[in-house]
Amino acid sequence: MEIDIYADVVCPWCWIGRRRLETALASYDGTVSVRHRPFQLDPSPVPQSRPLLDAMADRFGGRDRARQMFARVAEVGAEVGLTLDFDRAVAANTFDAHRLIRWATGRGRATETVDALYRAYFAEGVDVGSREALAAVAAGVGLDSTQARRHLDSDADVAELRGELVEARKVGITSVPTFVLAGKYAVTGAQESETLLAALSEVDRRESAVG
Repeated sequence: MEIDIYADVVCPWCWIGRRRLETALASYDGTVSVRHRPFQLDPSPVPQSRPLLDAMADRFGGRDRARQMFARVAEVGAEVGLTLDFDRAVAANTFDAHRLIRWATGRGRATETVDALYRAYFAEGVDVGSREALAAVAAGVGLDSTQARRHLDSDADVAELRGELVEARKVGITSVPTFVLAGKYAVTGAQESETLLAALSEVDRRESAVG
């Protein structure tokens, strides 16, 4: 079964949803092929490095309110073994991060790169909008950092990625994570592993009936 994961690397629920999907797949008998699809929660430029809490304080009415909001998310992340340190996180535009994922996909390192980007952003306080930082992430998963930086500094795949982001909206992706199973069944949100496993089984049943 093909699974398309629409997500953004600065979305905590995307990381949680991904971990829950991994748990579901560990109990799933079928064969899967996972593809990472880009989505930007906020395509606005971030001209300089800024703590995420400061950025969210402007949006949600103060740092205390933003911290309270993130506390529950961090608790849910911890339940599935993830470190979500919002005090260290840095606001970032993720366009280049998605370009890195696209580049890494062509080199067989998509999954490792996605995982490394989530870890860098949420656990290590890395500015994933920085090309220098992204090149270091590439090196961390066994890719050539010089080649990664050269790619990011070029115009390679910029138009293609913009097209993919537009296409995601056109096919109805408005929130993430969204898991599209077998190209036509969408599961939205960071659903529990049991729910995802049930969805996988139901899609298998439907596809077998059609076949």
